Amino acid sequence: MSLRDLGLLAGVCLLWALNTIFSKIAVTDLAIPPLFLGALRFGLVGLVVFPFLFPAPRPLWRLLVVGLAMGGGTFALAFIGLKTASPSAMAIVSQLGVPATTILSVLILGETIHWRRGLGIVLSLGGVVLVMWNPEDFSISTGLLLGAAGAIIGSFGAVTMKQMEGVKPLTFQAWVGVISFVPLMALSLIFEPEAPVRALAAGWPFVGIILFSALAVSVLGHTTYYFLIQRYEANLIAPLTLMMPLMTIALGVAITHDPFTLREAIGTTIALTGVLIIALRRDHVAPLVQLLRPRA
Repeated sequence: MSLRDLGLLAGVCLLWALNTIFSKIAVTDLAIPPLFLGALRFGLVGLVVFPFLFPAPRPLWRLLVVGLAMGGGTFALAFIGLKTASPSAMAIVSQLGVPATTILSVLILGETIHWRRGLGIVLSLGGVVLVMWNPEDFSISTGLLLGAAGAIIGSFGAVTMKQMEGVKPLTFQAWVGVISFVPLMALSLIFEPEAPVRALAAGWPFVGIILFSALAVSVLGHTTYYFLIQRYEANLIAPLTLMMPLMTIALGVAITHDPFTLREAIGTTIALTGVLIIALRRDHVAPLVQLLRPRA
């Protein structure tokens, strides 16, 4: 990989990491309802890239499933989870999408798992559970459970997308935006009637977060990532995207003052080792899951 493209990938990972931090600030410090946050993000993405909406990838029903899974379903759960979970822990739990995609690729696409990827799955699952587990009362964080559920839903969307041919990046972004905006806004109107008032009260900081999330992360970041995975092999790109959770941990400790205990450090090391083992194998589905990073 050229130094320029490595720099591009590092920049994308930084955008994803910052987005997790800003999303945490939005749903906690600014008190923005999470469904409303997701709806505005996808609505703006859909509006900006609307000219690329057609021709639509076929079949349309599969596109709808992929859009809801990789867009609204994944991010809504992540935003809700961030109300109680730290960005650092959420970044690690979101890595659950990699082993989940590997397992689903076996069940749906008929791929074969050899012992090395099997070891990677066991390590990544064990590490994520260690990060999620609270030894003081033997419970698991509800927020992180929601993040894990979002990662699995996104994995299903990634595997389903693998069965589609010739999906262009901006066309995909446009459909995810349109498909996700409608149900998220409808749910927000029902369950978060106070959302517009809170958004107005938050003012320009909230506007800045939405613009950053939609334009810098979704449009610029994801499109750049698509460019890179088309240029380089998947098992080269996927391991390098592990920069994102490491950046998120560093930014979380520095900006949102995330606690990062020895237990979480050990769990993170185990989980990322497992993800690295999976990513180093010639698994062409894993990069589609990495496209979802960050989960917020």
